[in-house]
Amino acid sequence: MLYEVFNAEELNQYEYFQDHSRETFDMILDTFYKIGSDFLYPLYQELDKNPPQYVDGQAKVNPAYREYMKMCGEVGWLNANWSYDEGGQQVPTTITMACSFVLAAANCGMTGFPMLTTGAANLIRVFGSQELKDCYLEKMMAGEWQGTMALTEPGAGSSLADIASTAEDTGKGYYKIKGQKIFISCGDTDATDNTIHLMLARIKGAPAGVKGISLFVVPKFRFIEDGSLERNDILCAGLEHKMGFKGSPICTLNMGEEGDCWGYLVGEANMGLAYMFQMMNEARIGVGIAAVGKATAAYYDALEYTKQRLQGRKANQKDPSSPQVPLIEHADIKRMLLFQRAVCEGGLGLGLQLAKYTDLAEVGQDKEKYELLIDFMVPMVKTFPAEYGILSTSAAIQCLGGYGYCSDFPVEQHFRDIRIDPIHEGTTGIQAQDLLGRKSTMKKGAAYRLFMEEAGKTIAAAAVIPEFKLQADTLAQGLQIMNDVATYLFGVQKEKGAEEFLADATLYLEMVSLLAVGWQWLMQGIVAYNALQGQPTQGDERFYLGKLQTLKYFFTYEIPRVNSLAHVIKTSQGLTANMDVSLFEEE
Repeated sequence: MLYEVFNAEELNQYEYFQDHSRETFDMILDTFYKIGSDFLYPLYQELDKNPPQYVDGQAKVNPAYREYMKMCGEVGWLNANWSYDEGGQQVPTTITMACSFVLAAANCGMTGFPMLTTGAANLIRVFGSQELKDCYLEKMMAGEWQGTMALTEPGAGSSLADIASTAEDTGKGYYKIKGQKIFISCGDTDATDNTIHLMLARIKGAPAGVKGISLFVVPKFRFIEDGSLERNDILCAGLEHKMGFKGSPICTLNMGEEGDCWGYLVGEANMGLAYMFQMMNEARIGVGIAAVGKATAAYYDALEYTKQRLQGRKANQKDPSSPQVPLIEHADIKRMLLFQRAVCEGGLGLGLQLAKYTDLAEVGQDKEKYELLIDFMVPMVKTFPAEYGILSTSAAIQCLGGYGYCSDFPVEQHFRDIRIDPIHEGTTGIQAQDLLGRKSTMKKGAAYRLFMEEAGKTIAAAAVIPEFKLQADTLAQGLQIMNDVATYLFGVQKEKGAEEFLADATLYLEMVSLLAVGWQWLMQGIVAYNALQGQPTQGDERFYLGKLQTLKYFFTYEIPRVNSLAHVIKTSQGLTANMDVSLFEEE
């Protein structure tokens, strides 16, 4: 996909990426494949069975975490996308996205540490003062210090407007912070020597709601006048005990219990949520690509098992003495494997598409256009792999039968690990409301129209190939259905208000996501078709034919869901929005 579908090599024509080539891209990919296969993957089940423990007021983790963070610093992973002037390598996001996919497939539990560290450092880099940059970025990018995103509170989960943590200006260059943060991934561990929390809090006297939230750097160890470090007033009150994703500790943090927690304002006061959305969007994309990685790992486990496991005979084989066939020979198994491949490779396509737009925006080519497309696609890139990835890993378990449900094979762990992803960094419902309520109307619908235009280009290219005429027409019809649904919903908004307008936003997001993945499969199909017109090797021929078969599966089995989703949206008539909650009572 990197070179044939998304033509990553063309990025080298731009000055920002001109020092790179396919050779350097391959070297980077090979490096992270080796890290994933040789270092991360052997620890995958071990860290699930022996997760981080709460010891002496922090999460005590396997020593491999510290080694991994150091490794990420040494190879330049943490700031690979940054400019040379900032100490980075100016590597395209298209390439680093592919590397992130590989690492997540190997061991998703360990990948959160570098991802959050880079995200926190990016906030300091973009919005922080020079003093903050000088204090924190070098150590963070070396993997010696880690970063977190401290948003959620007991009374403010998805509703960040209700954040209660406070910040009081001391007049000495820092604020006194007080509050509790919960569900903080990698929140306080011994994986590095210091933890730098990027925290939302409300300065005393600030306006209520989202317009009064500020962003602070709150370090575990703070600098004092002589340049040395001392412990800040932050207490890790405990770790959550989770269904899965056990390799990544989730902490409760009490800030300022002794009245002496120092925090440093990032950027301007009351702009915290706007700043934090940069890190949140990075994290949402990261969650989506991690979900693709987890689902892909489960798919390959299922594929390998079904090739080897002999079970039963083909339906038309009536002789009970005939040899059993591998599970993969059965049509229902092939259906489940095709579903998994369609989800995994379609979801990866979405992520790489967004990454390519990010790179094109970086070099200034139609910057506004690509930034609008990125904003519009983030909810899909985050949510489709998460939601359909659960279904995909469930299908992997089903392929293994009883063994899939047992810990002898890793597929049950993949299922437990991926279940967090529709919750992480904004629930599916929040993503859906964002897509329908904000992104679809952004800039008077400009982002929405650009998405339609991008998909339309692929439809036009496919329509002239007789083998793809049906799929091209189907996707075009699907986009028209999407347009009709959007028009209907905006009418509901005008006539009946926001509550009923947003009631079925999750269905709208699923519908748009299916069409987006259909677009990606059509792109991959065109490339596969063109490759087959040449003289591919036997192995390549099977690969491309497999792509075409998966495309046909997706358009035959999954795209028709667009019609049913549209039907429900247009006929639900506010069934959920207008329901009296007392009807849930049984007495």
